[in-house]
Amino acid sequence: MRLHRVYARQGKKKENNMLGLKLKTDPRWVKIAESNVSEILTDHAWCEQKAATNAITLIVHNPAIPELVTELIKLAREEMDHFNQVHEFIIKRGYILGKERKDDYVNKLMAITRKGFSHEIQLLDKLLFSALIEARSCERFRVLSLNIEDQELASFYHELMISEAGHYTLYLSLARKYCAGQDVDARWNEYLDFEGNLIESYGKSEQIHG
Repeated sequence: MRLHRVYARQGKKKENNMLGLKLKTDPRWVKIAESNVSEILTDHAWCEQKAATNAITLIVHNPAIPELVTELIKLAREEMDHFNQVHEFIIKRGYILGKERKDDYVNKLMAITRKGFSHEIQLLDKLLFSALIEARSCERFRVLSLNIEDQELASFYHELMISEAGHYTLYLSLARKYCAGQDVDARWNEYLDFEGNLIESYGKSEQIHG
């Protein structure tokens, strides 16, 4: 059964280890997010925009892989739909979008991606990099949905958690299909270990990956 379907049925009961993440977010992070809802929503909106841009960049660099292009077109559209949903939520709450926020977590996560290697190796790393960001976003949305006092926001983040799980599994499946010449699982474990150490420094600000 695909992970996002499991989340759809049991999302508020399942443990984070389904995502393979090494370190869970401390639920106390939600109190930080609740202290500045407008900021967490603005940061989230820009995360969705960046996720759409990332999918489009992968399309630009891999135009000769029809299925990958088709799947990432759909994903980019969904990410932009999420951007629109978050923006509508921002307007509904009487806030404004605000300027794009830098994502320090994502920038530091890039350090593990290999450059100057074969196209297959670079594609693998970009797909796993994308999968890991989706996995952490999914985990953060889950923590928000379970712990935030605002029930409208809790429901909103529960639904987005399910979508992020689908994006995570898509990127992993694309890696396994189009980078079969590489040891995908071994590389994925390297990414998980790296992210597990990296995320220890976060969970202290009103950002989705902060």
